[in-house]
Amino acid sequence: MKKLIETIKNIFKIEELRKRIVYTVLLLLVYRLGSFVVVPGIDPTQLANLQSQTSEGLMGLLNMFSGGAFGNASIFALGVMPYISASIVIQLLGIMIPYFQRLQREGESGRRKMNQWTRYLTIVILALQGPAYLTNLHSQLPETAFLIKGFSFNLFATIVLIGGTMFIMWLGERITDRGLGNGISLIIMVGIIARLPYALAAEFGTRLNQTTGSFLMLIVELVILFFVFVATIALVQGTRKIPVQYAKRIVGNKQYGGVRQYIPLKINAAGVMPIIFAQALMLFPLIFASFDATRGLAATLGNYTGFWYNLIFGLLVVAFTYFYTAVTVNPTMMAEDMKKNGGFIPGIKPGKKTAEYLDVVMSRITLPGSIFLALVAIMPVFAMKLGINNQFAHFYGGTSLLILVGVILDTLQQIESYLLMRHYDGLMKTGRLKGRTGM
Repeated sequence: MKKLIETIKNIFKIEELRKRIVYTVLLLLVYRLGSFVVVPGIDPTQLANLQSQTSEGLMGLLNMFSGGAFGNASIFALGVMPYISASIVIQLLGIMIPYFQRLQREGESGRRKMNQWTRYLTIVILALQGPAYLTNLHSQLPETAFLIKGFSFNLFATIVLIGGTMFIMWLGERITDRGLGNGISLIIMVGIIARLPYALAAEFGTRLNQTTGSFLMLIVELVILFFVFVATIALVQGTRKIPVQYAKRIVGNKQYGGVRQYIPLKINAAGVMPIIFAQALMLFPLIFASFDATRGLAATLGNYTGFWYNLIFGLLVVAFTYFYTAVTVNPTMMAEDMKKNGGFIPGIKPGKKTAEYLDVVMSRITLPGSIFLALVAIMPVFAMKLGINNQFAHFYGGTSLLILVGVILDTLQQIESYLLMRHYDGLMKTGRLKGRTGM
């Protein structure tokens, strides 16, 4: 306890770190306040049906990602998932279209152009999702809830919803540039944490209504949740170390032997991005739920506890894990860097053979990592089948738990870097804190 208090004091002794923390907290507070601002033209006292609809199922999951804004008919109701969906499309275009491939190789200027394209595509997706969300509002709320009628309200509300999501994106970029951690990741995490007290209260209420073993079952559920949390941390931090021997060097008349070091290759090098992107794609069919021709398909793919939803979701997680591992880990560049520094893997020739060896190792360790990631993604469904409240079951795995673990580790790693740079003790007693690949 004394060590923790001393570490907190050291954090606030560093002026730059203190300013970044305060700046981040203030912008996150702005986001949370905005999630309670109802779209103008809607009576906030008549949202009971909408909040009931978003308490479970796929709508409940979307409501959790938006921090309750979806169920509050807030100006931030659509959240950041349209931006995530646009990011998926743009990065996939970077594989298929030469123009976007060229932008990826242009460094910072190319990254800015791709970000601009992502924003444009986000507006297009919002222009589709906004009317779909309003159609759902009209079906859930009584006519007296709408203070403005007809086409003028739909046009005005769509513009407000588009502006709300773009403002969230701006907040995320400001946090990334001048705050602490990745802004978009933190915004999603804060929304998830905001729903945890409601989920815990709902589960507690469910157990109280049972006559026997209710309190004991609640304790068992919390213990299981703790072990799932620990297992998820192990997945995020897991590595395989590849031994690297540096060649002998002669300095003056003395010969120095090679130094044995290790390359830590992550079991889950893609971090939490595969599950976020897969979840964004699984939410996409909700756009077509309001059309008669596609309502049946949307209902099948939108069944959160259904077989086809979870099968497709798991396969997408595996596919995106391999995709992002290929993007973030470049075996050829690693092999070239080792060769330039006189290093080699014992038993493997430097250069092309080393790159092929690293590629094979990454493919092998990514497979179990991606499968375990997919199992964690669909674990909330098994929790629901065992009788756990739908809201609380989301925290037994899935996107919620992985985002919480990944973002917390990333943020703590940045704080530890500031502490070590100023010659203070880090956050962990043994070794460096290992984060994940950022968003």
